[in-house]
Amino acid sequence: MALLDIVSSILLIAGVFFGLSGAIGLFKFPDFFTRVHAASVTDSIAAILIIAGLLLQTSLDLNTAKLLFILSFLMITSPTASHALAKSARHGGLLSLAESDKNEKENAS
Repeated sequence: MALLDIVSSILLIAGVFFGLSGAIGLFKFPDFFTRVHAASVTDSIAAILIIAGLLLQTSLDLNTAKLLFILSFLMITSPTASHALAKSARHGGLLSLAESDKNEKENAS
């Protein structure tokens, strides 16, 4: 029983680490697209790790089914939402930092 608690704690701590690193990435990265990428990737891995840690704490009952449903819902909606957000920003004319630097250099010449 103690081994399950240790593994569960490690998974939960790792999930919190990835969640916090994604939050820091939102503030530290230079442009919109890198921020969306940081948030979406770390959000997905953080959800997997945290829910895996919680699954180890439950017995096979209704709570397990609920956690698996939440995980599957997050794995479908989170990447889809990030993709839709980035695509709509691109459609609206937002350029990445590299593209805007390239356009400035071309216009200066």
